[in-house]
Amino acid sequence: MESYLPIFVHLALVVALTALLLSAHALLGRGRPLPGKAEPYESGVWPIGSAQEPVPIRYYLIAMLFLLFDIEAVFLYPWAVVARELKVLGLIEMLAFVGVLGLGLVYAWKRGALEWQ
Repeated sequence: MESYLPIFVHLALVVALTALLLSAHALLGRGRPLPGKAEPYESGVWPIGSAQEPVPIRYYLIAMLFLLFDIEAVFLYPWAVVARELKVLGLIEMLAFVGVLGLGLVYAWKRGALEWQ
């Protein structure tokens, strides 16, 4: 149970800070939003026309690339924790992983997948 004490302290601090910030916002924040805040806005495009229009495929391509590199970060954190135990072989494997992702990024860049028009 003693090993969980730092986690409980951290959780208590998170809950206290959240309550403090929400209370400060309720007390100090504006009661009425400005007219611009009520406007719908998504993905950098103002909503003009019907909601039934098709979404450009480029939007989904950028989203998939974003997810791909988020997953890379998910794999880098656990590797960083045990990097010393994995020694040189673990470093080589991670460099290969990052290298393959880097090649994919270069490929996408050359194909113009990162151009937002």
